Amino acid sequence: MIKGFKEFILRGNVIDLAVAVVIGGAFTAIVNSIVSSIINPIVALFFEADSMGQFGPTINGIYGQPVTFPLGDLISAVISFFAVAVVVYFVFVYPMNHLKQRAAARAGLSAAEDEPKLPTEQEILVQIRDLLEKQQSGPSPRA
Repeated sequence: MIKGFKEFILRGNVIDLAVAVVIGGAFTAIVNSIVSSIINPIVALFFEADSMGQFGPTINGIYGQPVTFPLGDLISAVISFFAVAVVVYFVFVYPMNHLKQRAAARAGLSAAEDEPKLPTEQEILVQIRDLLEKQQSGPSPRA
C-alpha cells in the first residue's frame, strides 16, 4: 500500500500538478493586483463603484415592498472576469506564444512541420467510395 502511494506521488504528473497549483496561487495574486491597480480605476472613470450593487430594475412585490434585482453586481463580475482574461492574455499568454514562435524559428522549425498532415474530408470520402466499389465488384460470397 505504501509502495503504491510512493509510486503515485513520484509520478511526474502529480509533481507537475502540485507545482501548477502553487504557481497558480502566486499568479492569481499578480493578476488580481494588476486588475485592482489598473483596470478597476479605469472602470471607476465610467461607473460609480459604490452604487453598482443597487443598479437594476425594481419591481413591487406581492406584499407591496419594492424588490430590486441587483444587476450591477452581475455587470461588475462580468467586467472583472473580462478584465482578468484580458490581462492574462496580453500580459502572459501572448508574449509566451511570441517567444515560443521565435524559439521555433531559431531552431528552423515551423508549426506546420511539427504537425502531421491529415487527409481532407474530400480525400476520405473518395477513399470510402473506392472501398465500397471494390466490395461491390469483388467476388460474391457463395452460400
